Amino acid sequence: MISSLEAVLSRHQANFHPVVRFNPASDRLTAINLTDQGKDLPPGIVDDFGEFLLHMEELRVSKGAAYLIGGYGELRSIYKRSDLFETAGEPRRLHLGTDLWAPAGTQVFAFAGGMVHSVGFNQQLGDYGATLILLHQLESISFYTLYGHISKKDIQQVSPGQYLSHGQEIAHFGTPEENGQWPPHLHFQVISDLGGHEGDFPGVCRYSERSSWLANCPDPDIILQLNKWL
Repeated sequence: MISSLEAVLSRHQANFHPVVRFNPASDRLTAINLTDQGKDLPPGIVDDFGEFLLHMEELRVSKGAAYLIGGYGELRSIYKRSDLFETAGEPRRLHLGTDLWAPAGTQVFAFAGGMVHSVGFNQQLGDYGATLILLHQLESISFYTLYGHISKKDIQQVSPGQYLSHGQEIAHFGTPEENGQWPPHLHFQVISDLGGHEGDFPGVCRYSERSSWLANCPDPDIILQLNKWL
């Protein structure tokens, strides 16, 4: 069933500004699969960060892609690399956003106007690192977008309550030193109910709780509109 938020976003899609620069006439977008069943990550590579970092960029270049994309609703064992996801009883493994993999410094833009809700520097291994959360309102429905693994300087240049305009450059893909020790990429997530969080929100949930989490965090492609170019 399509939620009221998804319905509103669908009605306004034509007016959204691209979150990242992408020209379908000249740029290539490649989907990747980071599950254990996928073939895009050699076994054990995430245990050696240097190799993981090198592999992701070599994979993008070998595909001739401006971006590697994927991850929404994906069950990933790569989170074993961090204690952050080892919650009692059942670890968190199901990804709730879309990842766009490209070089550090890649620009990020506001798809629509919004207010800075909060920022955070979540620096634990495997976390978001620098994080920006925006509050939006369309047709009286409020919702949030989260930008994780961005540059630390981006969150130092904004403050809660500040308004960011449609199409404004709001962030850049961060380096491993500021993005939670990941190869450079953007984690983009749409959130209906933030549940009191500030500067952070789970981007990975327990598989057994997937229904409620995915309902609260609809497919980001409804805003990104990139999957049609795969």
